[in-house]
Amino acid sequence: MIKWVKYKTVPRILYDFSQEWYKKDHDHCVSHTTRAPRSGEKDGIHYHFTNKEDMIAAIEKGEFIETATFSGNMYGTSINAVEEVRRTGKICVLDIEMEGVKQVKCTDLDPLLVFVMPPSIEELERRLRRRNTEQEEALKKRLETARREIEFGQQPGNFHVIILNDNLDKAYSELCEFIAKNVPGKGEETNGTNEN
Repeated sequence: MIKWVKYKTVPRILYDFSQEWYKKDHDHCVSHTTRAPRSGEKDGIHYHFTNKEDMIAAIEKGEFIETATFSGNMYGTSINAVEEVRRTGKICVLDIEMEGVKQVKCTDLDPLLVFVMPPSIEELERRLRRRNTEQEEALKKRLETARREIEFGQQPGNFHVIILNDNLDKAYSELCEFIAKNVPGKGEETNGTNEN
């Protein structure tokens, strides 16, 4: 069973923690994508990189719990990737887009859904431009998609919690609090990480 699903966040907040309580009990599910690897990305760690034909064939065979197309590239979470995490006994963390959230909500996985929202579209644009990984047209499409996602994220019932990512430490603390309240056995461990 997937205990919780993240949506639109930054790696430090959910699965790039140095905190032992997180690494001990959680693991992110490695998604598939048809996009090319970015500098420093490794196959099987950041994504399972594949081609469109193979991914479509796997989708048609029912091998994915969710799929989405974003900026012209396909993304998806395979049943096998979720099972790999489940076999370790850890809580499975997914990083999925809006369409993926809709699909996962229709399964029997009983996820906890977290929406980490940028402070504004303008701030998101600034961050994306600073990252400098996309051409102008792709950036415009991404921002338009982000507008729709923010609207979806703010609709009551779509997520269990909305975390505003205007301050990374504050967002992290809010996530720890959410985990403490909603994941059995996590209250004691996460409360300790919030102290400065």
